Amino acid sequence: MKIKSAEFEVSAPDLRSCPDWALPEFALVGRSNVGKSSLLNLLTERGKLAKVSDTPGKTQLINFFVVNGNWCLVDLPGYGYAAVAEDRRLQFNDAVAGYLSGRKNLQCVFVLIDSCLPPQSIDIEFLQWLEGQDVPFALILTKTDRRSAANGSATLKTLTQAMGMWRAARPEVFASSVKSRAGRADILAHIESILVEGD
Repeated sequence: MKIKSAEFEVSAPDLRSCPDWALPEFALVGRSNVGKSSLLNLLTERGKLAKVSDTPGKTQLINFFVVNGNWCLVDLPGYGYAAVAEDRRLQFNDAVAGYLSGRKNLQCVFVLIDSCLPPQSIDIEFLQWLEGQDVPFALILTKTDRRSAANGSATLKTLTQAMGMWRAARPEVFASSVKSRAGRADILAHIESILVEGD
């Protein structure tokens, strides 16, 4: 897939505030600081399209980016950490849950997992919750240039074993690296196949 254009469209605090359109949407979600914004910039080849921060929890809104004028990447706030006051944290997480469970034109959720760390319990709990929603999802192992292939395989094995308790088949899995650009073509091909299927 060739990316001809990619533009930030709007930020929304909750599902009710999301754009009223029929564009197919593909969401990026994961623990804070897993590399969602960096991956979005890699996929679109726009280095500063999404703001990248070293501060966990920086993304606090649902951010929409229209690609090629006919589909959308959605950068969701990270789960597991929020750089907000305690009394806002529940509302913060509710916005993500509301979007994932209630957005009708959401085509696929890409769950980003940091390959530099063992799978965290919150990752597994989130995947189990997502399994109960009526939306397909795939896994993206990020920062794979920082780990050996063996370590990446161990991370994937742990996740697969955990998901095997409540899921019959393993979801699609992509290995990505912003530094080496690994995974970009495969992820875009997956998006393109879903768009073609929907036509």
